[in-house]
Amino acid sequence: MSKKLSVILIGAGNRGETYTNIMAQMPQQFQVVGVAEPIESRREQIRLRHNIPEEMCFSHWKDLLALGKCADVALICTMDQQHLEPAMAAISLGYQILLEKPVAPDPQSCLKIARHAEKMGVKVVVCHVLRYTPFFTTLKALIAEGRLGQIVSINHEECVGNVHQSHSFVRGNWGNAGRSSCMLLQKSCHDLDILQWLIGKKCRKVQSFGSLQYFRQENAPEGAPERCMDGCPQGDTCPYNAVKLYLEDKKNDWFRTTCARQADPTDEMIAQALRTTQYGKCVFRCDNDVVDHQTVNLLFEDGVTVTFTMCAFNRGGRFIHIMGTKGELRAALDGTGEPIRLYDFESRTTQEIPITGKDGISGGHGGGDEGIIESLYQYLTGGGPGCSVSDVAVSVDNHLIVFAAEQARETGTVVDLQQYIHSLEK
Repeated sequence: MSKKLSVILIGAGNRGETYTNIMAQMPQQFQVVGVAEPIESRREQIRLRHNIPEEMCFSHWKDLLALGKCADVALICTMDQQHLEPAMAAISLGYQILLEKPVAPDPQSCLKIARHAEKMGVKVVVCHVLRYTPFFTTLKALIAEGRLGQIVSINHEECVGNVHQSHSFVRGNWGNAGRSSCMLLQKSCHDLDILQWLIGKKCRKVQSFGSLQYFRQENAPEGAPERCMDGCPQGDTCPYNAVKLYLEDKKNDWFRTTCARQADPTDEMIAQALRTTQYGKCVFRCDNDVVDHQTVNLLFEDGVTVTFTMCAFNRGGRFIHIMGTKGELRAALDGTGEPIRLYDFESRTTQEIPITGKDGISGGHGGGDEGIIESLYQYLTGGGPGCSVSDVAVSVDNHLIVFAAEQARETGTVVDLQQYIHSLEK
């Protein structure tokens, strides 16, 4: 009989809810037994979904962890700035950890968590969910099979999507680096992790350019009020009109739930949120300061080069072009289900390779959300880590590339990664 893992949830926002909903669909493997979440409606939703006793529901994570070790796994999905303390405390209690990315918003905190986990002998798995998608596992397998020969160069694009950018990284919780972290860390540590994973070599040097170019006060339309509900003269044509995005468009449950901080919100709840919260503000009059476009150039061992671009001004999706000594590969993770296209130099033919997986590319993050929960169970119950599991030490290694890239962007220099890491240890 398989072992059932008991889980406590710290932070019941979108990511925490997503992961525990998947666990609820695996009742033989997981049982959520406790929750800590400051917003009562979210906490209550988790309690009801998982039949958690009221005495195991808390508004603060410290109260939950004060009970000692009362489960096998601690799932930590708090805001970026609030990862360090609960992670350190849960590790000290002996919990195995599933930690939402990024590990922490600064390099010192990342290293502190990784070193404490190693000292305590605790497994900390970081939620780099793209590793678990049929899309990227197929790419990894093709590279491992030698279909492309030696990797020479990769171009990779993360197209955030203009509306997603406005929702999460302008109006939302991740728009201000002081409240969360830099854009490259919170949104693209996924991608830099994937790139190093696919290449299988160490990064040596980093260069970066980018800025907040468009979502700025000076770009507000003439006569635009502070809030979209106050009658903007450009409201009918503005793609970021909060009334249209949150109140009139009832198909996007994620936007509406986030805006109202309430499951299944009514129109009145949405309207009230638009009058009082950041989600109702003109997209050009928020306190956002994270970049809306950034390019990172990377030099890996053996001369492998990578260009990574993150940009808001597009429909959305991820696009990758891998160039090797035996062939090249182009692929898109954009919801269309288009096959991977691999051109072979010897035969001069292009093969279309379907993206295969148990559930195709359905589900959150192209199936990655489901994949990481399934892999977590196998990892913690003796099934082995598999090729996708991202241990915290590996994740921190990739996070340091992000921090070095930010230094390169801010200083206009090329950063030697080893020198950067040594500077952190002084």
